[in-house]
Amino acid sequence: MSNVTIYHNPACGTSRNTLEMIRNSGIEPTIIYYLDTPPTRDELVKLIADMGITVSALLRKNVEPYEQLGLADNAFTDEQLIGFMLQYPILINRPIVVTALGTRLCRPSEVVLDILPESQQGAFTKEDGEQVVDAQGKRVKP
Repeated sequence: MSNVTIYHNPACGTSRNTLEMIRNSGIEPTIIYYLDTPPTRDELVKLIADMGITVSALLRKNVEPYEQLGLADNAFTDEQLIGFMLQYPILINRPIVVTALGTRLCRPSEVVLDILPESQQGAFTKEDGEQVVDAQGKRVKP
């Protein structure tokens, strides 16, 4: 069985679509509800490094603490930004998926297809009606 982990927020459509694409490949992932169980500082630093993105690239900008904390001003160090994400997990953009093939921030959700160790087992259509995978399990190019 493939070991796949998703840092998931069930209130987020992108996160729900990503989870369903993982399941559509026949994998039941480990689901971390990161708002309830945030990563540790070390886990968060490792996720960012494994994704190969900047700390600020993981910041979710359209949530209340972002404005209140003045994060748009770019006046904070990476360590301070990580501290804010740990204090306010809603600031961590999602979903993050970890597989043996890589770690990605799956925005848009179909990014997950690049790191899933198993193929899609059938058609998949996002909640908004966009078809991502056809009936043969092949990715539909936009």
